Amino acid sequence: MRGVLKWVQKIEFPHIKDDQVSVHSLCYHPEGKQLVVAAGERVLIYDPDGTLLNTLKAHKDVVNCVAYARDGKKFASGAVDKTVIVWTPQLEGLLKYSHNDSVQCMAFNPVSHQLASCSHSDFAFWSADQKAVQKYKISTRVNSCSWTNDGQYLILGLANGSISIRSKVGEEKGRFDRPGGSSSNVFSLQCCPMTSTDVIGVADWGQTLSFHTLSGQMIGKERALGFDPLCLTYFPNGEYCIVSGCSDSLHLFTKEGIRLGILGEGFKSWIWSVAIHPNGQSYTIGCQNGTVACFNIVSSTVHALYRERYAFRENMCDVIIQHLISGQKVRIKCRDLVQKIAIYRNRLAVQLPERVVLYELSSGEEQPMHYKVKEKIQKKFDCSLLVVCARHIVLCQEKRLQCLDFNGILQRDWIMDSFIRYIKVSGGPAGREGLLVGLKSGQVFRIFLDNSLPLMITSVVSAVRCLDINANRTKIAVVDDTGRLVVRDIVSDTLLYQDTGVNSVTWNTHLDSMLCYTHTIGGLSIRVGSLPPRGPQNMLGVVVGLCGATAFCLRGNVMHNIPLALGATMWQFVEAGLFDEAYQVACLGVTPTDWEGLAQSALEALHLNIARDAYVKVRNLPWLQFIDELCEKQKRGEVPKEVLQGESSAYAGKYKEAARLFQKCNQPMRALEMYTDLRMFDLAQEFIKDGSDEAKRELVKKRAEWAYSVKEPRAAAELLLSAGEHQRAIDIVAEQGWADILYDIGRRLSLSERTSLESVAFNLKQLKALPLAAEIFKKLGDEAQVIQLHVEARDWTEAFRLAENIPEMLPTVNYQHAQWLAESDKFIEAHEAYLKAGRLKDANRLLKQLSTSAIEEERFLDASYFYWLLSKQYLDIYYKKE
Repeated sequence: MRGVLKWVQKIEFPHIKDDQVSVHSLCYHPEGKQLVVAAGERVLIYDPDGTLLNTLKAHKDVVNCVAYARDGKKFASGAVDKTVIVWTPQLEGLLKYSHNDSVQCMAFNPVSHQLASCSHSDFAFWSADQKAVQKYKISTRVNSCSWTNDGQYLILGLANGSISIRSKVGEEKGRFDRPGGSSSNVFSLQCCPMTSTDVIGVADWGQTLSFHTLSGQMIGKERALGFDPLCLTYFPNGEYCIVSGCSDSLHLFTKEGIRLGILGEGFKSWIWSVAIHPNGQSYTIGCQNGTVACFNIVSSTVHALYRERYAFRENMCDVIIQHLISGQKVRIKCRDLVQKIAIYRNRLAVQLPERVVLYELSSGEEQPMHYKVKEKIQKKFDCSLLVVCARHIVLCQEKRLQCLDFNGILQRDWIMDSFIRYIKVSGGPAGREGLLVGLKSGQVFRIFLDNSLPLMITSVVSAVRCLDINANRTKIAVVDDTGRLVVRDIVSDTLLYQDTGVNSVTWNTHLDSMLCYTHTIGGLSIRVGSLPPRGPQNMLGVVVGLCGATAFCLRGNVMHNIPLALGATMWQFVEAGLFDEAYQVACLGVTPTDWEGLAQSALEALHLNIARDAYVKVRNLPWLQFIDELCEKQKRGEVPKEVLQGESSAYAGKYKEAARLFQKCNQPMRALEMYTDLRMFDLAQEFIKDGSDEAKRELVKKRAEWAYSVKEPRAAAELLLSAGEHQRAIDIVAEQGWADILYDIGRRLSLSERTSLESVAFNLKQLKALPLAAEIFKKLGDEAQVIQLHVEARDWTEAFRLAENIPEMLPTVNYQHAQWLAESDKFIEAHEAYLKAGRLKDANRLLKQLSTSAIEEERFLDASYFYWLLSKQYLDIYYKKE
């Protein structure tokens, strides 16, 4: 942490000699809108950028102190002329009151905004709701005062080395003394803000800094300052404090009193007062020689990264190790200024001012992180870069590299030709790790810890800004100070590609062909293999690491996890037909939609293994089963490549593409079968419009079968008839009992379709549509069947009329007529019909049965008649024979 000059002014008044003007006090408006400066006898008002806004001349002697109320509605000034003036932010005087002696210090209550002002012999309270100022005597001079955070007590720092605790009505509630008495004049104190318990920071002229509770108990130990302090000021967050005084420098401490170093020096004058801006990012000092200077606070980032473990400094004295993927954190309290951090595998090195502490990760991969101290090297090192390995640390100072073991013993050193700008551990066996060293001259060397000879592997045109090597150590990427990125193959020593306007680069620890880099104008680009990068992904900061699909980017002093949009990179490989590389990218992390797309694209290209693995990622069981079927067919070599692609397209719903592929390999029937199975008859019709008649008939048949299956027999029959499938159409119509449609079919059929006509006729006959059947039989010229139809219709007159023209049919008609008469109990007529049919045996059997029945029923007259007929019949037979 250091100060960078923002603006400076030397205050001079024409009628006052230069050495008489000093700046004793400064304070900021609570929102930082104004800076109030006590300079000589005047109060100066500045804006934060150093522009003088106004000068207040109400005091008649040197102004010792100024203070602003927490609510920003007023500020006050106190001077050697014994007066206190309360002002509005508009620089109007609200109130003026006097003390018995010179006013030394003042402070506004942070809660009630009550003003406390202190002089050599008394202190006073004033608030806007009081009519009078309340004053209280005190036996010794008050040098400094501060309210507790809750506003209940006022703490007074006295010239005799005591600290007095007073209530809001002036009553002393406690007192404790600094060792040394009056020689430990308490010249400055302040209550630490943002703490749950009140901690009082005390700077006394015993040249010590100490911290106490309200009861006087010391916290920690005293810190020697080496000068007489004049001002102690805390940062707004209470983490740090600044001590200035009879020296020309500002000293920075933590709230526990750990010395962090010099925040600023070389002012060539005592520093009476320091005011820190409310945002904590800048401070202003007031000096004995009349100088007012404002500085921005710059905090350098001390950190280190190894894969997904990030170690960084916090509060100057703590080290935080964060697992960037899981978010797990562990804190190491070093209780001293952390100067450097290095991390590698399970090792962590922390450089402190007087030693280097080495830690070891003692927890397992799945357990919470826990680091324990492994070694301490009790030596002070002056180095610009620190690297830790499995058994060594490496220190860099300008051109020199030193390798020390964990006992601090020098093992090996290297002297380079130019200043060392960058070091990275490239890995290797324990004790023999390799280092990549980038120099200001642009050269990049590889150094092995067990080898004293550096090996130059590449060089760039300007000083090396950063570099990285891929996971299998075959490619190196280097960025120089001009923003030029160079990527080379180490094995073949060839340039792979380069880019400009780059400020940082890193390889992916999970995929050795992927790197990403950030641009100086913002944005992050991803490059894999030889394919060019897509447009930069929006991002602010500098990339420092890449694990899987997450980039680690440093923005200011904060590390951010940036999820990468790897879907576009994956599709680059898909479009190039590089499915193995596309799958590797996808494994780093893409959306389920991208996985589906990769699987489908690989399947279309018959990269079945990639397609199967991709579908496994999204757990698509139907597609996995389908791919297994394709794999079996591919192994057996049963079908051409286009057929497999066509089946894949059809399964994906790309039916026209599938049909095109089937057509390409001269298997249009597969496309036809696909369309008909899917009932896409219009598409099938369009597909075979230029096809063979056989294919067209097959389509119609398929369509008819579908119509029949969905209970549309009429449509099915019409389709079958149009395809020439008369018999199937006749069967369907007959099954439905549609005699009129069946007759219409028979009427439309030509005599050449005799079999179909016969089927129509017989089906009509079965449907009892005898007149219609007769018409069809007549069309066939089958008179016998026509006569038979009249017989079945019991139209005996017409039957006998037609049978007269076909003598051979007459006996048959008479026989059937006889049977019908017998069934109708017309036995005598039946007997005559049997005789006409020439069925003598049947006629005799009938008479015998009639005679027997009549005797059994004792109808003897009927029996005698039947016997008479029987005997007459026998006589007729005899005479015919004669």
